[in-house]
Amino acid sequence: MELSLIRTFLLDMDGTVYLGNQLLPGAKDFLNTLRNQGKRFYFLTNNSSHRASFYAQKLHNMGVVSCTRSHIITSGEVCAFYLKNMKPRARVFLLGTPELEIEFLQAGLTLVHEDPDYVVLGFDKTLTYEKLNRACQFIRKGIPFFATHPDLVCPTENGPILDAGSIMKAIEAFTGVTPKIFGKPYPEMIDYVLHKTQAQREETAMIGDRLYTDIAMGRQAGITTILVLTGETSKEDVPKSRWQPDFVFSSLKELEEHISR
Repeated sequence: MELSLIRTFLLDMDGTVYLGNQLLPGAKDFLNTLRNQGKRFYFLTNNSSHRASFYAQKLHNMGVVSCTRSHIITSGEVCAFYLKNMKPRARVFLLGTPELEIEFLQAGLTLVHEDPDYVVLGFDKTLTYEKLNRACQFIRKGIPFFATHPDLVCPTENGPILDAGSIMKAIEAFTGVTPKIFGKPYPEMIDYVLHKTQAQREETAMIGDRLYTDIAMGRQAGITTILVLTGETSKEDVPKSRWQPDFVFSSLKELEEHISR
C-alpha cells in the first residue's frame, strides 16, 4: 500500500499525538499537511470516562485549533452504537461516569437499576461496592455483559490508575463471565469509524504507538497500519511482535516529511 493512496488517517492520541499535555514534535504540522492535501483525520481513544468534547477541548488547548468533537471517537460511543443497534432503547445497567451516562442517554439507551437487558462496564471513576456487586448479580443471572475497553491501567501525570480492565478482572473472578469488548484492539472500533465516516477500508490507515492495541486493531480490521516510536514501543520491540505494522516512523514529524514529498 502506498501512503499516497490513504485518504483517511485514524490516530491514537497519548504517545502518538501528545504526551500528557504537550504535543509531540511534528504533530501539528502533520495534521495541517493532511488538511492541505484534502485528507481526513480522526482521533480514537479507549478512555470512556469522557465524551468527545473533552478530548476536542484538550487538543484545542494544545494548539490543534481545527479539531472539533466530530474528529473524536471514544470507546463509549462505539459501545453505545452497537448496543443501540442490537436493541433500540435497550435497558442498561451501566458502570460508568456521569459523562458516559450522557453518552448512552444521547444514543437512546435507557439507564436502569433493575431488570436490565445488558450490563456495561466503562472506565468508572465513580464506582462503589454497591454498583459493582449489583452488576455481578445481574451477570450471574445471565444478563449479557459488555465492556467499553480492556485497559488495565490508565496513565496519568501522577502515575497509573485503575482502569476498566482491572475492574473487569474482579467481575470475571466472581461471575466466570468474560464480556464482549468494543475498544482497541478489537476491530469493531474501526468498523464503526468506517460506517460513521463512509471512509473506504483500502484508503484508511491507523497510526499508533502500541503494537498490541493500535497496530493489532488495524491489522484485524484489514486497514493499513503505521507505528510511531514516540510512545510505548521501541524499534527493537517490532520484530518480536505478533502484530507487524505496514510502516514504521520515528514520529509524526518523520511521517509528515514522508507524505509531503
